[in-house]
Amino acid sequence: MDGSACENGQMQTKQRIVVGLSGGVDSAVAAWLLRQQGHDVVGIFMKNWEDDDDSEYCSSNVDFVDAAAVADVIGIELEHVNFAAEYKDRVFAEFLREYQAGRTPNPDVLCNAEIKFKAFLDHAMRLGAEKIATGHYARVRFNAATGLHELLKGLDPSKDQSYFLHRLNQAQLARTLFPVGELHKTEVRRIAAEIGLPNAKKKDSTGICFIGERPFREFLGRYLAQQPGPIKDERGRTIGRHQGLSFYTLGQRQGLGIGGVKDRGAARGGGDHAPWFVARKDMARHTLYAVQGHDHPWLLSRALVFDNASWIAGQPPAAGACSAKTRYRQQDAACTLSATAVAGSWRLRFAEPQWAVTPGQSAVLYDGPVCLGGGVIAAAEEYEPDAATGLAQQAPEAM
Repeated sequence: MDGSACENGQMQTKQRIVVGLSGGVDSAVAAWLLRQQGHDVVGIFMKNWEDDDDSEYCSSNVDFVDAAAVADVIGIELEHVNFAAEYKDRVFAEFLREYQAGRTPNPDVLCNAEIKFKAFLDHAMRLGAEKIATGHYARVRFNAATGLHELLKGLDPSKDQSYFLHRLNQAQLARTLFPVGELHKTEVRRIAAEIGLPNAKKKDSTGICFIGERPFREFLGRYLAQQPGPIKDERGRTIGRHQGLSFYTLGQRQGLGIGGVKDRGAARGGGDHAPWFVARKDMARHTLYAVQGHDHPWLLSRALVFDNASWIAGQPPAAGACSAKTRYRQQDAACTLSATAVAGSWRLRFAEPQWAVTPGQSAVLYDGPVCLGGGVIAAAEEYEPDAATGLAQQAPEAM
């Protein structure tokens, strides 16, 4: 090879590359692939949480042991670095502020932007690294025509993680490799087993790292005060009590405590036995609204406004047609991008109604496989179907 970049942005000349080893199989195979290509590979294990790390739910000690075992098999050095202070200041504090305001943040997005591709990247550069690498399912491509680095979806559609990486900028992408972005998960596990990695069959981690598998409301209750209030249906009837608006998210079905309540007269509710979903939060009146039926109009939105935008190219794309996700693991939805009258605020109008669009979550834009960037959902415009025409009309109580 002549040293030119391939589609994933990987240079074929030997480089010093620092890999974030999490203890999982994806980062392990990423490190092995780079080692096979002849690079000088160094592993770093990032400790991002330590408040209750001795608990059964979120123990980084086990992950570090796994990462060390992987490093031994691959034949690379491993350094343990503590970023817990940076994580608490840059990620967790914002996480709590958003929940306290009644929104539902996505800390994984902020963690990538502030820790894995900022604090970790800075540390790697101090170690003399030319690039960093992680086990994310995404790709980086340099576009010679524009002179810009592009963030692409991973080739495995069921594992693509570009949604969580949409806040990365040109400087970060220029120094980042995603070795497993070209592979499907099944192939990653096959490689791991073939080369004898000790974590080849390790279960994928789920949820937020500092929460792990523990009950979410129990964890959040350590940091936010419980302020109970009424749960009401679409007609304003009280049907239950909530523990505090911060502990619920739009579209939530479990944990409402109203499973036996029936809304017999609701024309739009989906029937007597249809499940209840969180549909709205009234922060001023401290009231939670729930509706029956997955496709209740209060759960559907044709448009949203987002702010705190971050664009991969360094500037926003042209207004017009694109596609977007309003939550991870969602199919791309056709929409139209336009600027609002407020500087830094943008509007997306979708061709089809979107389900449970949630303030605090990320709206991420795409042009085919290319991730353009996105921002934080500030509000969703709720719509009611018009009985006569079947067309969606804006509800009078829409945000």
